[in-house]
Amino acid sequence: MHEFPIPADSASDATADARRAALTILRGRDPATKAARARALFEAVRAEPSRVDSAAALVDPGDLPGRPARPELVEPSSLKRRSMQSDAGRAVLLHALAHIEFNAINLALDAVWRFPSMPREFYLDWLKVAAEEAYHFSLLTTRLAEFGHAYGAFPAHDGLWEMAQRTCDDVLARMALVPRTLEARGLDASPPIRKRLAQAGDHASAAILDVILRDEIGHVLIGNRWFRFLCDAQHLDPHTTYERLAAQYHAPKLRGPFNFDARRDAGFDEAELRALAGLDDEQ
Repeated sequence: MHEFPIPADSASDATADARRAALTILRGRDPATKAARARALFEAVRAEPSRVDSAAALVDPGDLPGRPARPELVEPSSLKRRSMQSDAGRAVLLHALAHIEFNAINLALDAVWRFPSMPREFYLDWLKVAAEEAYHFSLLTTRLAEFGHAYGAFPAHDGLWEMAQRTCDDVLARMALVPRTLEARGLDASPPIRKRLAQAGDHASAAILDVILRDEIGHVLIGNRWFRFLCDAQHLDPHTTYERLAAQYHAPKLRGPFNFDARRDAGFDEAELRALAGLDDEQ
């Protein structure tokens, strides 16, 4: 686990109830400040887990998530792919990855404040995810700066947060469709992206992908853990429940190739992996 120093301007977060503090940080618009405060909050709560008030039912302020004026958010179909053989193409890729990680900070913080009456470990898990996503965001924006660009320089899309909005009233659906669907797609996408970066000679960016993949396996594992916890509590079969929720909330169709080793490490069972292998064979 990465060690994160607590910045001085996060003192109020360190003394507030963890879930209320998560909501406050989520509303923040400056990405670098949000990342620093998310890391600090996790360190504070890890040192004092009793600061989690799991019973509090907090009210959505209606301005979520806080984000900067840029990047401009556009339809995914309008975003063009660029070659990784050029610095410009790799800068666009790094920006897209940074945008994913910024959204992932928001998603993890949202899970912390939004869903009451879960075990304390649930909130600690998602605060850890927020901290690690913030670390990834910082790695990517630092690397992006070496290409002469800052976060917000290129257009991006809002697909991850759109799924958060759809699942805002159902923690079971959130666990099914954000970590173990949308974030799990990153387990599949990361190795080929890393390979192309290495082929282009950009080993510094490729090394960041190694860190992200390692941590994202743990994040998807957390999603699987709480999805199955909730299924068990409601006496639901996880396989049929997932299929029902994916259809109900219009989850994106899964397409290969799949990173079966990473998915296995992230807690997908053999029945789920066989189903994915069947999808892979159809393509």
